[in-house]
Amino acid sequence: RAVAAMANELRQLVDTANAPIFGIDVFGNVNEWNDKTAEITGFSKEEAFNKPLVSTFIMPKLRRSIQEVMDSALRGNETSNYELEFCTKSDEIRYLLVNATTRRDEDSNIVGVVGVAQDVTESKRHDRAVAAMANELRQLVDT
Repeated sequence: RAVAAMANELRQLVDTANAPIFGIDVFGNVNEWNDKTAEITGFSKEEAFNKPLVSTFIMPKLRRSIQEVMDSALRGNETSNYELEFCTKSDEIRYLLVNATTRRDEDSNIVGVVGVAQDVTESKRHDRAVAAMANELRQLVDT
């Protein structure tokens, strides 16, 4: 009973965390998609579940590198602070800084990967705006 209560508490913690948390099984299909991930992507948990994470939700230019990160985590090699570009339901891009952690069962068999992320979209947009202004200023000075 205590184990079930703890599992329920952990499930609630993941679901309501203020950070995007998503996961895949050993086949690369989504099996974890918390409320924050649903909020920033526009895809509900039901829409995301059992879909291939990389080919469905990742921007095409990053699919190969993100697949490598996921494959590496599925071999037990975790990755910290890699940047991911998520496609939203409304065809926008959300930039996430992600830690990929290997998921294991009670016998230590690898059963998937969980990603805990930070949405850095606003920071990324701000950095681009500053770079564009600096470029315009440089062009004004050069003329």
